[in-house]
Amino acid sequence: MVLYVLFGQFISDFCKFRGFDTETSGTIVAIILIGLSAFLTSLNLFNRIGKFAGAGSLVPITGFANSIVSPAIEYKSEGYVMGVGAKMFTVAGPVLVYGISASILVRYCVFDF
Repeated sequence: MVLYVLFGQFISDFCKFRGFDTETSGTIVAIILIGLSAFLTSLNLFNRIGKFAGAGSLVPITGFANSIVSPAIEYKSEGYVMGVGAKMFTVAGPVLVYGISASILVRYCVFDF
């Protein structure tokens, strides 16, 4: 946890030093931490960090990335469509699929821009 927080703060400070505002810096930090979590999960290092750090590695943003990437890697042997595509969202899928779909639907049906 401390490493993620330290790394996230470093990225945020670096972005602000480069001239980004606070909101943009936060977005960049989130994107990098999600990517790092997915990468560490693919190398089977995220779980080792979780055993070492305990619940500290399960910060919602990084734990969510881990919960999506883990089943995708586990079911890769079943193929890209029925394995990776179908099993990738077993844990977090309904929230993502219906949340994103509903937001797109509301945007195009309610807001006529």
